Amino acid sequence: MANQPEYRMTGSGNYSYSRYSGFQRTAIEAAKGLINKAITEKLEISNSVSSSNSPKTIRLADLGCSEGPNTFLAVQNIVDALELKFKHHGLLGPQLPDFHVFFSDMSSNDFNKLFTSLPPERKYYVTGVPGSFHGRLFPSASLHFVHSSYSVHILSRVPKEVEDKNSPAWNKGRIHYGNASDETFNAYEAQYLKDMENFLDARAHEVVHGGLVALILPGCPIGIPYSQVFIIKGFELLGSCFMDMAKQGIGILSEEKVDSFNIPIFFPSMQQLEAGVKRNGCFSIEMVDIIPQQMPKPKAFSSIVRSGMEGMTKKHFGDEFDLDMLFDLLSKKLEESFSNFDPEKAVTHFVLLKRKDSN
Repeated sequence: MANQPEYRMTGSGNYSYSRYSGFQRTAIEAAKGLINKAITEKLEISNSVSSSNSPKTIRLADLGCSEGPNTFLAVQNIVDALELKFKHHGLLGPQLPDFHVFFSDMSSNDFNKLFTSLPPERKYYVTGVPGSFHGRLFPSASLHFVHSSYSVHILSRVPKEVEDKNSPAWNKGRIHYGNASDETFNAYEAQYLKDMENFLDARAHEVVHGGLVALILPGCPIGIPYSQVFIIKGFELLGSCFMDMAKQGIGILSEEKVDSFNIPIFFPSMQQLEAGVKRNGCFSIEMVDIIPQQMPKPKAFSSIVRSGMEGMTKKHFGDEFDLDMLFDLLSKKLEESFSNFDPEKAVTHFVLLKRKDSN
């Protein structure tokens, strides 16, 4: 679709992702114990390492790596856990397998920045893989461990019905589904289910039998209406900031331009995640958990949103659009509403999947 905005993390400047990704980093840090447990108890290595002394390679991928530094922390946690597991199996020094890490993100990702900031003392080999994780990225049965943090909730596209003026799902005056019609939410949900199906189908081809897929992603708590979820409420306020600026005739912004702008993100419940996995049928759900996280303060949250949305906002509204005014307005609205936000209505899921034997 010609006007499809690409959700890409900002690469430089005062609001770069590397500067404002602390919230995501805390989730990776909190998941370290879960990753250790997953690899220790769930990863099958009988097909990965033979009793011979011939060199073997363990391949792992981080999908949605961005430009760092969070991806390096996640990968190091995984490599440390793998190394410990192999040592427990009696493999030491030169007997340890090589670790080959694939850092993957959209082709527009700044891989140069990623590669120039690689940890110098890393214990793994590196390859960059550009492309969408909604499709195939790797050869069949080539990966032993797949990790993705704060990425799988990003859709492959805005649902087409949401941008169709003749559709009951047309999202006039809003940029997300939080305070939209049921038809708009249903369109987003349908797109998410389709994208998750494609994601799992691709990983089913790429992950070896007994291999693992670990997902960290924001979602909806059980029993909480999606319209009350912290980050969804934040997007609702951001949409009202766009409309305020359009109604005031600030700059080149028009209400019609806002009507054609929607955020391609869906925050699933655990039930929706589990339903997608069961429908795919190629993975078993080995672990589910909630990662505790503290809500960021209003100004910090505004900057986090800006680091993720600056690129697609400029692409849609033009480089001359006043981003400072937009996110200053968001900070003020968040300050006014912050006391109404319930920390229990913000949740980060950890889900561990294991590739079933096709037989």
